[in-house]
Parts: sequence; C-alpha cells; structure tokens
Amino acid sequence: MTTPYVQMALNNAYANRTLYQAIAELDQARFTAHRPGFFPSLSRTLNHIYEVDLFYIDAMEEGGHGRAVYDRADIEDVAELGNAQAEADLRFATFCASDPDLARIVDVERKNLMTKEKIGALLPHLLQHQVHHRGQAHVQISDAGLIPPQLDDFFLEHDRSPIAQEYFG
Repeated sequence: MTTPYVQMALNNAYANRTLYQAIAELDQARFTAHRPGFFPSLSRTLNHIYEVDLFYIDAMEEGGHGRAVYDRADIEDVAELGNAQAEADLRFATFCASDPDLARIVDVERKNLMTKEKIGALLPHLLQHQVHHRGQAHVQISDAGLIPPQLDDFFLEHDRSPIAQEYFG
C-alpha cells in the first residue's frame, strides 16, 4: 500500500466486507424492516452508501453517468448488495491506486446544476460518507438483533483483524 488514499480505500473495502459478513444471515424481511436511523432500514442505508459510491466514483472517473446512477431500484438481497458494493469498492481502490491528480477538477452533476470539484476533495468526502453511514448501519444491525462487527481493526498491527491482514499482502 503506497498512498494514504489507497490505504483508506482498502480499509473501506475491508469495513464493507466485514459488515456484510455480519449481516449475511438476514433474510429480505429483516434486511428491509424499519430500523432507527436517518434512513428507515438497513437495506436503505446500505443502498444509499452504494449509490453514492457509484455517483462519486463515476464523477472521478469522468464516466458521464452523473445522477443517472440513482435511477435504480434498491437491492433488497444482502448477498447481492454486498457483491455490488464489493465491485464498487474495487473500482474505488483501483482508482486510488492509479495515483490520481488530486488537483484535477471534474464535473459533478447536482440536482439542478453542474459543479466542479477537485479529486483531492472528492476522495476524503467519499471516505467520510462511508464511515458516517456505516456508523448508522451499526445501530441498525444491533436493532436487528445481531452483534455489530468491529470495523476499525485495520491499520494497527496490534489489533489488526485476520481479514484485514489479507489487504496488506
């Protein structure tokens, strides 16, 4: 792992993988059940994380999809959404590993206007967005009667999770 953004993108992938492993046993009814939080269900919270990832990754890659990434039905199957999130996490880590120009400015389509943002601002924003909503998912996982997983055992040698070790190759 060479740059802090690569490290953070891999930590992000690890945290999402760990979270999805913790909720793998949830059936669709429990996954979509009303839960406390900003979004009304664990499904909606995790779909929000996924679609915002798609939105910002597309902007940084200059893919041209813009807000069209939101024109999708929620994925209500835990395994299917986990697989989709893993693909987005790989795209994000690959983008970070490409040594992007942090000063490069890209278009970001908002609801009624096009804005311009530096890659160096979009990267930490996307990472913070993930952490913010995974914290909300933690509460919803507990409300579902499951034990929320430990998600911060990635960087330090002392407490590094065996799963996290895989990302340090």
